[in-house]
Amino acid sequence: MTQPLTRRDRIAEILHRELAPSVLEIQDDSARHAHHAGAKALGSTGETHFNVAITSAKFDGLNRIARHRLVNGLLAGEFETGLHALSLVLHGETTP
Repeated sequence: MTQPLTRRDRIAEILHRELAPSVLEIQDDSARHAHHAGAKALGSTGETHFNVAITSAKFDGLNRIARHRLVNGLLAGEFETGLHALSLVLHGETTP
């Protein structure tokens, strides 16, 4: 029997599939936020806060807000099931 994917694994899978990044770094920062009201309200035991850095050609020509909206839209299902916050650093291949 296979283990269910962690939220981190699901995020990585979605971002790899949709953005074909040359760089993808995902850091679970949930432990630092476990005491926050938002995390407590979700009743979650972890995997609620992530730092994500992505470099992808899909971001070329998009401004900062459009890049963030794209990633947040891709991860909407995760937000609906307990993801509380993302810290994003998003770069295009030819535009920073």
